[in-house]
Amino acid sequence: MKSILLIGIGHFGKHVAIQLNQLGHQVMAIDTKEERINEILPYVTNAQIGDSTNAEFLKSLGITNYDACIVAIGDNFQASLETTSLLKELGGKLVVSRAERDVQAKFLLRNGADEVVYPEKQVAKWAAIRYSANHILDYVELDESHAIFEVSIPKEWIGKTVGSLDIRNKYHINIMAIKQNGKMDMAVRAETVLFEDRTLLVLGEYKALQKCFHV
Repeated sequence: MKSILLIGIGHFGKHVAIQLNQLGHQVMAIDTKEERINEILPYVTNAQIGDSTNAEFLKSLGITNYDACIVAIGDNFQASLETTSLLKELGGKLVVSRAERDVQAKFLLRNGADEVVYPEKQVAKWAAIRYSANHILDYVELDESHAIFEVSIPKEWIGKTVGSLDIRNKYHINIMAIKQNGKMDMAVRAETVLFEDRTLLVLGEYKALQKCFHV
């Protein structure tokens, strides 16, 4: 369990708070609007109405006591930038800030952010990949070059073994697991037979994945 300071309870911030709550973490939520604070109270450990660009207000929160500080402000980049900078100055261990564009990310990283997230950009990329190919069921981006795809098994692979397909050498991708009825089987061997009612979790470079699964 970790202690998280979450600043900005808009749509993105609210979803982050709910997910952190489900994972069992302690969350302190901050926003300037009372109605947002009232809505998030069932999902957080504590919440306060306050201006995160005010250094004295942030000091009163004891920034060094939090394992991570998430700046989820989406409607005021100036406030996001000032908040990010202040959090780092006050000893924030890990400051993660939201950006909408690359230029914002550059400013945030230069002014104290340890990491930057692009919720709109990441969802857009997920949707483009997911819905442009019928057999791509989900994906997780690892970095700019690598990803994990959950894919339905190509028709030409059904009934064959992993070894006979020689997937790693031919396509330069790795089968991490086979999924059936929501359950994961990580014990993938050369003699493992691929069946139609299952999906694969495959790891590799985007280019190799795109070529193999015709994305």
